[in-house]
Amino acid sequence: MSPGAKRAVVRDLVKHKRCSERCACELLAAPRMMVRYQRRIRDDEDVLRKRIRELAMKHKRYGFRRITVLLKREGWRVNRKRVYRIWKEEGLQRRRKCKRKRPSGPTTGLPVKAEYPNHVWSYDFVEDRTERGGRLRMLNVLEEFTRECHHIRVDSSIGADKVIASLEWLFLLHGTPKYIRSDNGPEFIAHRLQKWLGERGPETLYITPGSPWENPYIESFNDKFRDECLNMEVFDDGRHAQKVVEAWRTEYNEERPHSSLDYMTPAEYAAHYRHSGRPTASLRNGNGNLAGVKQSMENPLTPVGT
Repeated sequence: MSPGAKRAVVRDLVKHKRCSERCACELLAAPRMMVRYQRRIRDDEDVLRKRIRELAMKHKRYGFRRITVLLKREGWRVNRKRVYRIWKEEGLQRRRKCKRKRPSGPTTGLPVKAEYPNHVWSYDFVEDRTERGGRLRMLNVLEEFTRECHHIRVDSSIGADKVIASLEWLFLLHGTPKYIRSDNGPEFIAHRLQKWLGERGPETLYITPGSPWENPYIESFNDKFRDECLNMEVFDDGRHAQKVVEAWRTEYNEERPHSSLDYMTPAEYAAHYRHSGRPTASLRNGNGNLAGVKQSMENPLTPVGT
């Protein structure tokens, strides 16, 4: 029983004169000091409550932990417990999804966890529909060490040629990874793509068919992408979808706190790693001259859409 519940029971027993406060506290093993405690309302309580509601409306799929991080970035002196109390009082609890436990399967036998930037990339497809039912296919490219999403390409269809065009641009922009991980989709196992990757240097890591848990980082990203972006938006066409998706990608990289990165953003984590004195993979490969390139997806590869 929580302290608040014990406090309510003791007060009810005393109010109806069923027993004394001392006796009620002994029955519930509740300290009398706790029962008599009255919370002091801080001067900034109403302003903080309003700001929490605003952030919850803006980021509908964020929980109270990420909201706490955003408040601290704005200069609020709050801890997680205070935000959680207000979060519950405002009825902002996010419904938890029950995750099905996945069976463990054989791994690829090659690096599972990236050890430095540009060590392992992963890519995968996600599908959605426009308001009129048109097909939207999205190619997500993720850097596994920093969790940065390098690219989300939106088009009505994306074959091996378009995958090559996107990767070619990303290799110029971010450097060439040592490994690139994917499932066994027809676009990823196409002979033309495999030949092109062989010429460019990255080694391919194909997961076991029917074993998405062998590609956990991109699967986790796809889940967040669908939950926080695709399920919250209605797209007019491919161009509209590309603009919305690109705005979300920027927010994911530069604003959204990532729990596995100690609530830093992927961009902050990448910058922290660079400034720690350890050279990144792009510098090892002699691509340091690209470090100052503005990481924008406004490039010649932007698809026409549907």
